Amino acid sequence: MALRSISACSFCHRVFAVKTTLRVMSTAAKLQPHVDFLKGEPHRKHPGVTNLKSLRLPEKLQMAARSIIHRAQVKDLDEKAQNLVHYLWSRKRKVEDKTLRQKALDLEKELRSKAIEQHKDVDEQLLEDRIKKKVLSELRRTTYHWKQLKFDEEMGVVYMAARLAGGFAAVRRALNEIKKRDHSFTPESLLDLVQAWEQSPGLCHFSLSQILFFPHMSLNPFVLFRASRSCWPDSLKEMICVDSSGPMNTLAERLLKGDDEKEEPHFKHVYFRQFLPVSPKFDLVVAAFTLSELPKAADREDVVFTLWRKTNSYLVLVENGTKEGHQILMEARDTLLNKQEETVHDFRPASVFAPCPHELMCPKLAQKPLLPCNFQQRYHTLSLPGQTNHLTEKFSYVILTRAAANDVTGLKPGLDSGLDSGVESGLDSGVDSGLDSGLDWARLIAPVQPRTRHVHCRMCCSDGQLQHVVVTPRKHGRDVYRCARSSDWGDRVPMIQTESDVHSESDEA
Repeated sequence: MALRSISACSFCHRVFAVKTTLRVMSTAAKLQPHVDFLKGEPHRKHPGVTNLKSLRLPEKLQMAARSIIHRAQVKDLDEKAQNLVHYLWSRKRKVEDKTLRQKALDLEKELRSKAIEQHKDVDEQLLEDRIKKKVLSELRRTTYHWKQLKFDEEMGVVYMAARLAGGFAAVRRALNEIKKRDHSFTPESLLDLVQAWEQSPGLCHFSLSQILFFPHMSLNPFVLFRASRSCWPDSLKEMICVDSSGPMNTLAERLLKGDDEKEEPHFKHVYFRQFLPVSPKFDLVVAAFTLSELPKAADREDVVFTLWRKTNSYLVLVENGTKEGHQILMEARDTLLNKQEETVHDFRPASVFAPCPHELMCPKLAQKPLLPCNFQQRYHTLSLPGQTNHLTEKFSYVILTRAAANDVTGLKPGLDSGLDSGVESGLDSGVDSGLDSGLDWARLIAPVQPRTRHVHCRMCCSDGQLQHVVVTPRKHGRDVYRCARSSDWGDRVPMIQTESDVHSESDEA
């Protein structure tokens, strides 16, 4: 926009026209409200950053694992480990009997109608036999054949070679979410429950500590113990492992002693049990790669309720970052948010702590094609023959808490106050709910795409919608822009809502 004005020279009094150019400020460029969410931290370490650098197993654990693998002399170990990784990644839930029966009825109805159209005069018994044979054949061909995993000593070594480092990376990354955002949380003891539900799933009772770990094999106790020790090195003092499998307990003890029977365990007060004692609640309950090993939806629901009854503060569920793993976690999340047991002993409701910034239905489940909500963590492998030095673990997780949302964040889920800037900052985790009322935290669900003077962010927002937001310093402010540019997949990003440059992911799809 330009304006013309008439001026005169003060020396010669000559009259001339002056062109004045004005810049029109758009509504999106209006000054955004100042929101102090950094609390003195640099932008690259803003409160929403929860990603970790490439993780490495503790040196003693690596040495013990390599020693056990070398002594085991498992034939074709590299090939078996790769096959196990592929099998676990492609593993699906067992088809429910009700679903299978309905599928058989629909198939029978379809085949019968086609047969009658083609052959009006046909023997009923012969037709019935043909249809039954075709239905059974089609069901065998199209139905996933689920099998319970059985771990003996050799299988344990194969699993250790394939999944020890990756499992550590996934659990450590999930636990870092709690460490970063709730630095008043200091658990003292840990219980690891493995396969004790095998005989009667959903009827287990856990005990004797303030942290409960519920992995699907007993190599994970040591992994989870080290992951939790990395987060809370000064408070964690005791661990109890419960596993019905003797060989798995033996293998875990060998890891603990550095594969030397004469040596003392690297950590004292670690105990192994084959039976479940009776217990009170635990501050932290973790089920890592467990729910996918339960055959029926009813079993998974029973176990989730059992875990929740034992949860005093946080329940952490981790699964593979596949469609199956994500859907299993969403089933568990919806069970605790929307259902209630007949007998309730603790009336504090469940609320979602991470990664979801809301408690609505997962918008990923409504997308077509269906894609999982997953995250990734780089890690160093055991450096065995045939392995690369670095790999990326892709996983899904959900953390639920009994604490009221404002006890941790100061605002409802998805509108954190910004005071959760991490342990390293030394800030107090007190609540100041009025400080950042204009700030909205969203979760990045894909890699950030930085461009010249703008950043493409695909995120899950507190209104339960997937958004593609183009963050610029002019529209969102310098601090938000620099934070977004410094963030990565899985981090939370502070967003001041603007109406422009926001695109719905569902609309794009």
